[in-house]
Amino acid sequence: MSDPAAKRGAVTAAKKALFLVFHIGSERYALKATEVAEVLPRLPLKPIAHAPMWVAGIFAHRGNMVPVIDLSALTFGTLAQARTSTRLVLVNYQPETWLESRWLGLILEQATDTLRCDPADFQAYGLDNRQAPYLGPVREDERGLMQWIGVGDLLTAEVRALLFAPDLSVGEAR
Repeated sequence: MSDPAAKRGAVTAAKKALFLVFHIGSERYALKATEVAEVLPRLPLKPIAHAPMWVAGIFAHRGNMVPVIDLSALTFGTLAQARTSTRLVLVNYQPETWLESRWLGLILEQATDTLRCDPADFQAYGLDNRQAPYLGPVREDERGLMQWIGVGDLLTAEVRALLFAPDLSVGEAR
């Protein structure tokens, strides 16, 4: 015996995705939780010479060197505020589907909430912001607009080359 209302509820739940919600200033943004590897407190970073100002530095985590960017500085040119709710969020950065994903750290303000919603609730907002291709569609709710951040679009090829050494095949000169 099956309950049709229960089936509808299961289908609705299956369409929903979990998002990590954070702020840049007073504006809300979201990352899809499946792209988040780990949420850490803010940690000391080693600066990277000749990197853009929004590249916060690098740190060692579980045997890996992880580059970190300040999303507030990247987006609006203002460093993230040092709050107790400011987090270092490790994301699985994969700019192309054929490339192996790597950890990229993001400094995010007020990264303490989650939201479960249908990804289709986020809609294109009609602007062609070529300078910030990572700024994705928006979702409206009772608190205003929230924008989805596309992790794979965060870095230009030039910055990606600076932060991630190319993988050399066995036998290639180093």
